[in-house]
Amino acid sequence: MSSSSTAATPQYRPETELVHGGTLRSQFGETSEALFLTQGFVYESAEQCEARFKGEEPGFLYSRFSNPTVAMFERRMAIFEGAESSRATATGMAAVTTALVAQLKAGDHVVASKALFGSCRWVVEDFLPRFGVPSTLVDGLDLDQWRKAMRPNTKVCFLESPTNPALEVLDIPSIAEIAHSVGANLVVDNVFATPIWQSPLKLGADVVVYSATKHIDGQGRCLGGVILSTEKFIQDHIHQYMRQTGPSMSPFNAWVLLKGLETLHVRVARQTETASQIADKLAGHKNISRLIYPGRDDHPQAANVKKQMRGGSNLIAFEIAGGNKAATFRFLNALRLVKITNNLGDAKSLITHPATTTHQRLTPEARAELGISDGLVRFSAGLEHPDDIVADLMTALEKA
Repeated sequence: MSSSSTAATPQYRPETELVHGGTLRSQFGETSEALFLTQGFVYESAEQCEARFKGEEPGFLYSRFSNPTVAMFERRMAIFEGAESSRATATGMAAVTTALVAQLKAGDHVVASKALFGSCRWVVEDFLPRFGVPSTLVDGLDLDQWRKAMRPNTKVCFLESPTNPALEVLDIPSIAEIAHSVGANLVVDNVFATPIWQSPLKLGADVVVYSATKHIDGQGRCLGGVILSTEKFIQDHIHQYMRQTGPSMSPFNAWVLLKGLETLHVRVARQTETASQIADKLAGHKNISRLIYPGRDDHPQAANVKKQMRGGSNLIAFEIAGGNKAATFRFLNALRLVKITNNLGDAKSLITHPATTTHQRLTPEARAELGISDGLVRFSAGLEHPDDIVADLMTALEKA
């Protein structure tokens, strides 16, 4: 099996790399990426096997930590993200947990934004302290809170931007500078922006994580995650952790995600254009008290959006007037085209009620602090015709 050499070929533009980057071909010269559904690999000799395990000879060993199909996905993601290296995981939460846990030990300290996906917040707030790693949660928009939270033993800062679900856009370069001032690494969950619209590594982040389940697959087929950073970070922290503990991506899911990457740019561009149109149509509706979209000038952090994002998002957050669950459920239940679910980034338009799903674990007070009322919904624009989506939302809004 031969690798397509990035050193021997031109430096292609991002859209091209999403189709060709990191491709490996077998002796059969297949057009599509090959799917290697194998647990392990055989060796020509005992000496070769020994050399592989010692790291003296390149090659695949065991699909828990090295597989040709998974390697193609990892390489393509790294090329597109502008990272030196990456590792693929079974789920997005496996990526987040691995990226944090693998570089921490008892006595270290973590600072994170309060505005996190519910499971991410659980890892930081509940899970890590069980192993002697305390955490401090801050208002991610308040740089002074980041500065005050830093300690000599702070090793990791963690944030997502735009945030889930209220779409706050945090100042990544400034937070990276604060983290680096005490020697901490900044880990950024870039799911909502996607690698199409934001490049955290270029903004100063040390590690980027994705739930590939979302836009990278984009068609509701499989789970996956990916961690991207320098080769040194991956080798020092991630590789052995994954090799020994096994939160690995399956070859089949890697193959599905490779095919998803081929259309990522066109899908996200179209979905973002649709979301922008929908946001403009919904703005000012009598039954919406608040609308948040990173592509609009009235976004609370519009300056940050312009500074660090190349486009808005396919996500919109809006609050049903009155902010109560009964009115919001009437709206949700009246939808016909838009589907109620807790996922996002799909070809289908999807909508979520965070207070009773993704963030239901938080207390009412904690949700209120994050702007998550019983009337807030998170909408993910799909690939349907924008006018059909608008008509469905407008009709349902009359029922609220």
